[in-house]
Amino acid sequence: QVRLVESGGGLAQAGGSLRLSCATFGSIFSINAMNWHRQAPGKQRELVATFSSDGTPNYAGSVKGRFTISRDNARKTVYLQMNSLKPEDTAVYYCHYYDGAHYWGQGTQVTVSS
Repeated sequence: QVRLVESGGGLAQAGGSLRLSCATFGSIFSINAMNWHRQAPGKQRELVATFSSDGTPNYAGSVKGRFTISRDNARKTVYLQMNSLKPEDTAVYYCHYYDGAHYWGQGTQVTVSS
């Protein structure tokens, strides 16, 4: 059984930065199968950042150039560095892993004030 635990959310001002972490517990096939999603109030959950099969990061257009996904293979942890935050980045951010089954973290709230 895989368990994902996010941390690092909170309140930031527009233009500020936050770093999210997602620690993985249990056996995972590939850390490249981990990614970040977010869900804003009244909106559908959307994919924010992910890795291609070769490990290349990919981003939603709305965060490209501002967010960076990275990983620590030894710690089985994935990070999301969020810079130049905007109020529209306010959402609950979820870590996700897929290996034939979907695993989600509990989510961490990010609130960006203008």
